[in-house]
Amino acid sequence: MAERVEQRLEDRVPELEQLERVGLFTRREIRAVLRKASALEYKIQRRALRKEDFVNYIQYEINLLELIKKRRARIGYSFKKDEIEYSILHRVHSLFNRATGKWKDDLQLWLSHVAFCKQWNSKHQLSKVFSTMLAIHPNKPELWIMAAKWEMETQLSSESARHLFLRALRFHPECPKLYQEYFRMELMHAEKQRKEKKEFEQAKMDLGEFNYCEEILNGEMARIIYRDAAQKIKGVEFHLAVLSIAKLFDFTQDLQKEILESLQTKYTDDPLTWDYMARRELELGSLQSTEHTTKQMKVSEMTQREERCCAVFEESVRAVPTEDMWKCYITFCLERYNRKTNSEELKQKRLERTLCVFNKAHESSLLPEALYKQWLQLLLESSLFEKATEVAEAATKRFSLSVEMWQMRLQVLIQLKSDGVAQCFEEAVKHVKSKDTLPLWTLWVEWSEGTNSKEDTEALYQRSLSSTTPAESVTMKEKYLDWTYRHGGYKKVRRVFTSLCENRPFSLDFFRKMIQIEKEQESCKMLHLREYYERALREFGSTNSDLWLDYIKEELSHPQGKPENCGSIHWRAMKMLQGDLVEDFVSKYTLLQTGHL
Repeated sequence: MAERVEQRLEDRVPELEQLERVGLFTRREIRAVLRKASALEYKIQRRALRKEDFVNYIQYEINLLELIKKRRARIGYSFKKDEIEYSILHRVHSLFNRATGKWKDDLQLWLSHVAFCKQWNSKHQLSKVFSTMLAIHPNKPELWIMAAKWEMETQLSSESARHLFLRALRFHPECPKLYQEYFRMELMHAEKQRKEKKEFEQAKMDLGEFNYCEEILNGEMARIIYRDAAQKIKGVEFHLAVLSIAKLFDFTQDLQKEILESLQTKYTDDPLTWDYMARRELELGSLQSTEHTTKQMKVSEMTQREERCCAVFEESVRAVPTEDMWKCYITFCLERYNRKTNSEELKQKRLERTLCVFNKAHESSLLPEALYKQWLQLLLESSLFEKATEVAEAATKRFSLSVEMWQMRLQVLIQLKSDGVAQCFEEAVKHVKSKDTLPLWTLWVEWSEGTNSKEDTEALYQRSLSSTTPAESVTMKEKYLDWTYRHGGYKKVRRVFTSLCENRPFSLDFFRKMIQIEKEQESCKMLHLREYYERALREFGSTNSDLWLDYIKEELSHPQGKPENCGSIHWRAMKMLQGDLVEDFVSKYTLLQTGHL
């Protein structure tokens, strides 16, 4: 091993001599580089190889390259790159090759090598990396796409890119993303050839020696890819994706028409098809607009375009009366309403239209649950409080088991300071299953704190404890304790704490809250603190080492504490704690004894 390391360090000598000779590094820096390189080399020559050693070595070499680049820029020296940088680049590639050969499944290593090749323009090496990586990871379509894009955009080789896409499709014959990117690549190739041909024609050059195929120029290859994909890939999303790609190129009108016809024929009942067809009306309008228009004309034209969209949507909800279809329609209306405009008239029309569509969907019993909240927000923003109350009530009738709907209705009533809040809470807890009622009880007690008497609020807290599931009652106990201390004081909270301790389960925060309350008192009693810690340890002593440590700290620091109790607390902790917690406790206890905790 030592001989191999010595040989590799000797191989570095020419580049290091050049670095010193041309003034990029000092003699002292060269020695530091050699020392570091020696340490890194020894680590990667061991029998038991570690990935992080290779990563650290590669990162060191990359940092060295960056430093040389900065030094060159500073002194304005650009010679001897073959003897300096290329030697380091070769070494980094060798390190990457060894690492990826050893840890073939680590995709991040491969991608790091790809990024390095791109950064340092190592095209020949990158071609090899892609080839090896794809042979080992053929099951990842995104890698094929990355390699094909590089061939197309950097190497300017549409033939190589096409070859890669065809190989990829043999492994992934039904991958939509592969087809989409292959489709895009062929259109890019066609566009490039069209530009070349146009430039030659403008220069009045003879095109005889150049073979420009009209079919390729018109995107026929992309059409073939689309037709092949359409037979294998089902779903409107793919058609819409390739259509959006085709629209980026100005010579694809016929291709767009074919995709659109296929979309309307095969997926006439799909909401996404109708959604696309409706939104298309906005674009069609924008193409017909003229340059010299007044503000009022623009508003008028935008209103007409949006009305044409809505006409298509109206037809869609008659043809496909589903929740998804109404959701598409409402989403469009909300998008238009949220667009900024200086025209109050247009803003008002959009609001009226949106509220009208919400109402129609609701009357059809096809408004999705999630959209009721947005409808209510819009009504409240528009100060339509009576309608908001009516809608909230209708939502809870339709989705009577939904805790979110009841929460929403209650929040509306609370916001409007309605007289029916308490009655609505009663209704809500009757309808919703007890295991889901915690958000309702939380909201109820919070409302009661600001509205009702202390007696009523306390009665509500006590009722919540028996009405929620044991797991949810834990949260209510914490809230009850906190509220009692704020409104009843220390003596009252002590009584409530003792009462609550009669019924499990508890949370650790419940006990910590009581400990904190005790410590806030002027006459903080260690006797009470011991009681709280002992109660907490009965519940959490086997799973929480910090609780034991806090107890010991309290005995050591409190004026009424008994340091002699620490030994017995430590012994009990060692017996009670489970698994790795014992080791954690011992290490923290040692730090505590030495004054470091």
